[in-house]
Amino acid sequence: MTRQLVAAVLLGAFCVLGFAPFDTYFAAHLSAPLPVWPAPTFSLAGLFLLWQRASTSRQAALLGFSWGLGCFLGGVSWIYVSLSQFAGMAAPAAAAATLLFCAYLALFPALAGALLLHWRRSGLRDAFLFASLWTLSEWLRGSLFTGFPWLAIGYSQTPPSPLAGWASVLGVYGIGFVVALIGGLLAVGWRRPLVWASVVALIGGGAVLRSMEWTQPTGAPVKIALLQGNVPQSMKWDPNRLPLSVDTYLRLAAENPATLTVLPETAIPLFFNEVPLDILRGLTRHGDALIGVAVSTRGGGYTNGAVALTPSLAASAYAKRHLVPFGEYAPPGFGWFFRFASIPMSDFTAGPPLQSPLQVAGQRIAPNICYEDLFGEELLPGLTEATLLINMSNTAWFGDSLAQPQHLQIAQVRAIETGRVMLRATNTGMTAMVGPDGIVKAALPPFTRGALVVEAQGRQGLTPYARWGNLLILLIAAGACVAATRRRKTQSL
Repeated sequence: MTRQLVAAVLLGAFCVLGFAPFDTYFAAHLSAPLPVWPAPTFSLAGLFLLWQRASTSRQAALLGFSWGLGCFLGGVSWIYVSLSQFAGMAAPAAAAATLLFCAYLALFPALAGALLLHWRRSGLRDAFLFASLWTLSEWLRGSLFTGFPWLAIGYSQTPPSPLAGWASVLGVYGIGFVVALIGGLLAVGWRRPLVWASVVALIGGGAVLRSMEWTQPTGAPVKIALLQGNVPQSMKWDPNRLPLSVDTYLRLAAENPATLTVLPETAIPLFFNEVPLDILRGLTRHGDALIGVAVSTRGGGYTNGAVALTPSLAASAYAKRHLVPFGEYAPPGFGWFFRFASIPMSDFTAGPPLQSPLQVAGQRIAPNICYEDLFGEELLPGLTEATLLINMSNTAWFGDSLAQPQHLQIAQVRAIETGRVMLRATNTGMTAMVGPDGIVKAALPPFTRGALVVEAQGRQGLTPYARWGNLLILLIAAGACVAATRRRKTQSL
C-alpha cells in the first residue's frame, strides 16, 4: 500500500504541471512548445487506476487524500509565502497552517474515492461515475465554508486546450467533468475503439464550442488604462509610505491618458472619504476612473470597494461580496488566528449579494475584487446588464509565486463562461486583458511598474452557462450517482 500512496502523491504533484505558469515556462525553455493541458487527464487516469485496484473504501480514501496532498501542497504553496513573509507568522506556524489547509482540501478527493469504491461496478460505467463524483467533490470544495475552488481541474484547460470550449456551456466544473471522464475512459478501456471514439467526440466537441460566438459586440471600443503600481506589500500599509502609493498611481494615470483609468484593489490605502480631492482630480484628469479603496459604512464598518468616479467627481461604488476568510474577516470561532498573524484591514464587511453594474466610460462594468472571480456563478446575476468585467486585485500578498499566473488562468475561464472581456488591474501582476475566447490579448510583466493601455470592446448576450450556471453539470453528476446507488440496491436484493 505504501507504493500506491507514494504514486498517488506523485500523480497529484504531476497534475499541477497542467496549470499556469508551466505552459509558458516550457515554451520559453524548450525548442518546441510542450502542451501541458493533458497532464491533469493523465493524472486523474492514474488515480482512477489506483482506486480500481483498491480493495476497500478506506484504502481508496487514503489514496485520494494522498493525491490531494501532492496536488495542493505543490499548487497552493503560495499560502505559506503569504503567511510567513507578509502576515508576520513564524515559519513553523506558517508551515503547519499551510499543511493543515492542504490536508483539508485533500479530504474532497478522499471522499470521491471512498464513494467510488462503495458504488463501483465495472467497465465504462465506472468511468462515468468517477467523473461525476470528481465533479461533485470539486463543487463541494468550492462551496463549503465559503469555498476554495482554486486548482479545480477545469482551470487547467485554458486555450490552447480544445476542452476550453466546454466552459461556455458547462462552466469550470463541467470542464473538470470532461477531463475526469476522458481520464477514466482511457484508464478502463484504452484498447476499445468505442473509448477512443468517445474521447475524440469530447475533445472535438470542445473545439467546436470554442469556435462559437455566444455574445455580440455592443457600442464602440473604449480606451482603458490598467495601472500596475508594484507597491511592495511591506510598504503598502505604512503611513509613512503613503506618498509612495499615491504618487505612483498619479504619475501612471498622467502618463497614460485613457477614457477609463483602473487602479488595483486598495490601491489608495485610505478610506475613500479620507482621500484628498486633489488626488481624485488627478486620477480623473483625462477621463473616468475606477479606484480600489476601502469605503466606510454607515454602521461603523468598512468594505473592500471599487469606486467609479467621473471628472466632476460624481461617484458610484461596488462593495466586495465574497470576502477572504482569515484575510478579510475571521470566521466564527477563529479570532485566535490573528494572534499569530498580522494582517491589516482584516475586518471587512461584505457587500450585498446583488449589485448593479457601474455606469462608467459609456460601459456597464461589473467589478469583482481579488479572488471573487474564483466563483463563476456569483458573477452571473448582473451579467445581463454588464458589458465588461473588471477584476481588481492585490496579489502582492503572495510574493513571486504560482498565485499570479494561476489567478490569470482563472480569469481566462471566467471570460469564456461569460462571453465577456475580462480586464485585470493588479498591484504586482498579472495585469492583463482577456478576450471572450479566453485568450490573453495583452499583459504586463509581473513585478514591474507600468500601465497596460488597451481598447476593450463591450459585449452583450448570454452564453448557455450564463443562463443556467452550474445547474446542468450538477444535475448530470448527481443523476449518475443516484443511478449508481439504485443499481447497487438492485444487486443486493
